Amino acid sequence: MSARETARGAGQILLDLGPIIVFVGAFNIFNRRDPDNAIYVATAIFMAATALAAGVAWLRTRAVPPVLIVTLALVLAFGGLTLALHDETLIKMKPTFVYLFYSAAIFGAMAFGMNVWKLLFSHAFTLPDRVWKILAIRWGLFFIFMGGLNEAIRLTQTTEVWVNSRLVIGFPLVGLFMLLNLPLTLKNAGRTDERRLDRE
Repeated sequence: MSARETARGAGQILLDLGPIIVFVGAFNIFNRRDPDNAIYVATAIFMAATALAAGVAWLRTRAVPPVLIVTLALVLAFGGLTLALHDETLIKMKPTFVYLFYSAAIFGAMAFGMNVWKLLFSHAFTLPDRVWKILAIRWGLFFIFMGGLNEAIRLTQTTEVWVNSRLVIGFPLVGLFMLLNLPLTLKNAGRTDERRLDRE
């Protein structure tokens, strides 16, 4: 991977993580001053940060990644309803809908013979179609798990615990799952032979 590609990847990670970091930070700051309204202030800031991330992505590449477009739309929708109805349940449910949307997109596309995972990442890796299918299924199931986990935390924990779990549980789990799938990806990178696969 070239230095330019590494820098681009690091920049994308910052765009993905940035709004969440801002959301968690804003909540913890305002929670000390006004616990009753901290989640609403943080939600408004989160909406602005996500929109800013989309704007920065467009300025960098003159395009906004599809994943970020979906995230922005759901953040604005659920965030706007949260503020309008003054109901924090809605912003807490947003991650669940995001994860389930991704899972539905993956499995729905597969039902029609398409592989969303391959469409999104074929520019970075050349893999046999069977490997793309394995990765798509794994991530589709993982997103269902993450949606269920968000619901479990939302329904059983305080708002403070839920907010901080977005950063200390959510992203580490995604990162760990990426690492667990990396051997399969790297061992089959560059291969087009469907008959022989190295599994991990």
